[in-house]
This record gives sequence, C-alpha cells and structure tokens, in this order.
Amino acid sequence: MKDKSSLITNAMSVDVEDYFQVSAFEGVIEKSSWDSLECRVEANVDRILELFEKHNTRATFFTLGWIAERYPKMIQRIVDQGHELASHGWEHIRVTNQNREQFQKDISRTRKLLEDMSGQQVTGYRAASYSINGDNIWALDELAEAGYLYSSSIAPVNHDLYGMPDAPRFKFQAADGRLLEIPITTVSIAGKNINCAGGGWFRLFPYGFSKWAIRRINVEENQAAVFYFHPWEVDPQQPRVTEAGLKSKFRHYLNLSKMHSRLDRLLQDFSWGRMDEIFLPNTVGGQQTKAATP
Repeated sequence: MKDKSSLITNAMSVDVEDYFQVSAFEGVIEKSSWDSLECRVEANVDRILELFEKHNTRATFFTLGWIAERYPKMIQRIVDQGHELASHGWEHIRVTNQNREQFQKDISRTRKLLEDMSGQQVTGYRAASYSINGDNIWALDELAEAGYLYSSSIAPVNHDLYGMPDAPRFKFQAADGRLLEIPITTVSIAGKNINCAGGGWFRLFPYGFSKWAIRRINVEENQAAVFYFHPWEVDPQQPRVTEAGLKSKFRHYLNLSKMHSRLDRLLQDFSWGRMDEIFLPNTVGGQQTKAATP
C-alpha cells in the first residue's frame, strides 16, 4: 500500500548504461573494447519496464547516446510505454573530463539522436556520475544554450568521486533562469547531507532507511524525492570485472541480488512519476507548451 501520509508524487529515473560503462571501471575497461563485450542493457531495461508496468509507474530514462544508437527498438519500447526519454550524454564521459567545447558537442549530439529516434522533445539531462560541480558550473549554461529545460546533475554531498556539498538540496534556477537544476535527493542528518536517492546507496542501506528518508522529505519538507538506479543493478548475473579495485567492486556488486525486490517494495510504498511531469509544470508529457519559459 502506498504511503497515504503524503500526496506527493516522487520522480523515478533510470540511468541507461551497461555494466562496463560505469565510471568506476573506466580505468580498466577501454571504450574501444565496448563493442566486443557482452551487452546486457536491453534485457535489463525490459525487466525494468515490466516492473514499472506492474505498478503503473511512468519514469524518466536518462539514456546514453551510445546505447540508443545500438538499441533503437528498446528506445521505442521505452517511449511507447509512456516514459520520458532524456539525455545521459553520449558515452558516459564525466563533465570534469571535458572542456566546454567538448561538452557542448556531446550534449547536442546526444539530444539530436534521442529526439530523432523518439519523435519527442528531449528536455532533461543528467551528467555521468553527477559530475557538475563548482569548477564546471558553466555546463549548466551550455545545457540551456543547447535547448535543455532541466538538469539533474548535481549531488549536494561529500564524496570521493563527485559532489557539491554547498549546493541547494532541492531544485533551483540556474543559467540565469533558463534551466532548472534538480539535485539528487539527500536527507539532512546532524547537519550532514546523506544520499537517499538510490543507486549504490539504496543497496548499501537497509530498505527501511530509504523508506524513512523519502517519507521525511515528502511529509516534513513537502518536497518530491528524486530516485535513480541503473539497469545493471537488477542483473546479479552480469560478468565480473575482476581487474577493478576492491572499493570499486564492493560498490558495484553489493546487494545486486536484493535490488529488484527492493525496487518492487519502493514502487509499492510511494507514488512515482516522470521528471518532466513533476518538475516542469508547463510541459505535458515532455512537450513544451506555449506558456513555458525556456
């Protein structure tokens, strides 16, 4: 039964990338080898689509251009089932590893492909590994220039790989009001922001913590939570990358066998919807209306 204490609809999102494309493995898996590796993303996305359909949930799929180009039928299934298609960049290069010109080309190329494939306007973007921070805040201006309406690319936490701890915890206007930034969801405990938005954190903490944290954000702060996960997280049988470091392997493989059942509970306990329909009130199904302000 969904939590009746809150009428808030939270945002469900999927970062569509395969196991060999994650930032944690970029030092041991060359991009030139991607096409030779077993790609499991399509079967995993289909499993996710079945789970969403079971709970009558519509979500946002932040999708790599590299994946979309190779799996057009999967992209069509996502769109046909009423989900939002959004950009995750072309091949999961962190913004911290791109200059401004490279980033502009990356986000424009990906957006064009996704729009051509779906026949819909692509309004959302999420950076690889939440890699927009105080040193490359110019990326938000580039996103606005490229036609995006929102980004979900900042993590207001302290982390060894990413984070902008001084950023607002909830949505804020960026790029002189031309773009809405929607940070990943955190809960404030003893003055410290704790990630409760999904991914590895959702697998690390007991399910009860995530349920408590999201309910607190809905009820006490009157805010919608943003949740994210990856297709490879519902795939305990994925190939093991033995060359990776111990920390990377721990983060990647922890509790993969529990992920599907936890998602099933999460979708049952709360109301979920698409990023665009929750945070862009002047759009309908991802299509900008006349009243919307870019």
